[in-house]
Amino acid sequence: MKKRDFLQLSDLTRDEHERLFERAAVLKRERREGKTHQTLAGKTLVVIFEKSSTRTRLSFEAAAYQLGGHAITLMAGESQIARGEPIEDTARVTASYADGIVFRTFGDSRLEAMARYARVPVINGLSEGGHPVQLLADLFTVIERHGSLEGRVVAWVGDAASNMARSWIEAARIFGFELRIGAPKEYAPSNAFLETVGKGARVHVTTDAREAVRNADVVTTDVWTSMGQEAESAERRRVLGGYSVNSSLLAAAHPSAIVLHCLPAHRGEEITHDVVEGPQSAIFDEAENRLHAQKALLELLLT
Repeated sequence: MKKRDFLQLSDLTRDEHERLFERAAVLKRERREGKTHQTLAGKTLVVIFEKSSTRTRLSFEAAAYQLGGHAITLMAGESQIARGEPIEDTARVTASYADGIVFRTFGDSRLEAMARYARVPVINGLSEGGHPVQLLADLFTVIERHGSLEGRVVAWVGDAASNMARSWIEAARIFGFELRIGAPKEYAPSNAFLETVGKGARVHVTTDAREAVRNADVVTTDVWTSMGQEAESAERRRVLGGYSVNSSLLAAAHPSAIVLHCLPAHRGEEITHDVVEGPQSAIFDEAENRLHAQKALLELLLT
C-alpha cells in the first residue's frame, strides 16, 4: 500500500477529516473511562525537531505510547543534522528504523525532502508553511464546543502571515466556514497565498480587529514573534500593538464565542491574562485535544 504523508490539511479529504474527528472523540471519551488501545502495538514513531517544542513533543510521544507503540524523539542539535547531514540521508536511515516520522522544521523544502526520501509516512509537526496537526486539535475543539464547523465564523487576530494563519486559511477552504482576519497590512496574508491555498475560501481581510471579531463564534490568535523572528520582536510589538485579544475586543464577538490559542502565549501581548483564564477560553481543552486528534491521525496513517 502506498504510504501517505500529512504535510498539510489538504492531504486528507474532508470526509477523512470528519472521520478523524469522530475517532478522536471516541478516543478521548474512552481514555477518560480508563480504556486502552493497542492499535500501534509494535510500531515506532520517530519525532525529529529542528525547532523547540512542548505540546507537539509531549502529545505525539504520549499518543504513541497510549496506543501501544513507542516514540523516539531526536533533537536536531544532538544529531548529525546539526553537522550538516543531508535531509535525504536522515530520511532514508530513519525510515529504516521507524513506522512513521514527525518532522518539525523551518523551511517547507526540508519537510518535502523528508517526505520524498522516507518510505514511511511523514507528518508535519510545524513548518513555515503551516501547522496542520495544531489545526486538527483546533477544529476538533470547535466541533466539541459548537457542534459542528458548519455556518461558523472564525476570527483570526494578529500576524496573519504566520504558519498558524496559513493553516486556518486552508481549513476555511476545506470546511467552508467563514474566516475573518484582523491584521495590520504589514502582516496580512499575501494575495498569492489567498489566490492559491485560499482559493474558493470565504476569507475576509481587514485592518480593523473589532470588525473581524464582530459576532464571531471563535476568536483565535498566536504569538506576535515566532521562532526564528526574535530579531524583529520590537518592530512586531510596535505594529501589532493594537491587535491584542483582550476583554474589550472579545466583547464584540458572539456571547457564546470561544477563544483559542495554540500556545505558548505571551500574556499581555497577543492575548491578555484575563482572557486566557476567562470563561470563554477553550485554550487548555484545545491543548489536550492535540493528544486525541493526533492519536486518530497516527491510526489513520500507520495502521
